[in-house]
Amino acid sequence: MKKQWYELLFENYGQKYDSENFTQGTVGECDFLEKEFGFDKSLRILDVGCGTGRHAIELTKRGYHVTGIDLSEAQLKRAREKARADNLDIDFQCQDARNLPFDSEFAVAIMICEGGFSLMETDEMNVEILQNVTKALKPHAKFIFTAPNGLFPLFNSVEEFYASTAEEGNSICKSSNFDLMTFRDYNIVEFEDDSGVKKTLECNERYYVPSEITWLLKSLKYRTIDIFGAKLGAFSREDPLTVKDFEMLVIAET
Repeated sequence: MKKQWYELLFENYGQKYDSENFTQGTVGECDFLEKEFGFDKSLRILDVGCGTGRHAIELTKRGYHVTGIDLSEAQLKRAREKARADNLDIDFQCQDARNLPFDSEFAVAIMICEGGFSLMETDEMNVEILQNVTKALKPHAKFIFTAPNGLFPLFNSVEEFYASTAEEGNSICKSSNFDLMTFRDYNIVEFEDDSGVKKTLECNERYYVPSEITWLLKSLKYRTIDIFGAKLGAFSREDPLTVKDFEMLVIAET
């Protein structure tokens, strides 16, 4: 079976991924997450699409019990190496978020920097991720995640946004084409993997408007759903979502 772009992207991209500018907000994001957890170190946390483990590792350093899952063995290898270097014992598992083995096991789930959701090739697959994460949660649990803000491309250029955030040595996203019928952005990503090999991939990502997210989560029986603007490294309930926010921050409770 042909591999999807998100599988090809993360085959050998752990070290370079950790140097990308969009991964530099980990500490501030974990500060916010801790407040949402009520600083309760007894909570079991599921990190969906954990990648190289940046949030799982930071939260474990702070005393939390985290299980990290990701589709990429290469990303998990990097996560395990980083955890060992810090003498941390973290349960990193290679799992597909569309088909998780967990049932009512976690008090919190986090899915930051998309973590798989919105990357899938169909809307149905993205919904499967929400369904499987929800199944993994206990009653009265929290689900905190980010997703691309569908209001942003209606008022701004996605390509100009990527160009404004690009830094030398990091990946480059260009030739962006936002489809108003599907709310998918089709683009070309150029990057260099950990072996120094330059690669080019055709990618696409689903953007969501707040009402869609609210409806999807309500259909999964979440009691409360709050949506805010997601600012890198500075998540806050004080930031209302606007058309200038590239990502939205979603906080839902079962």
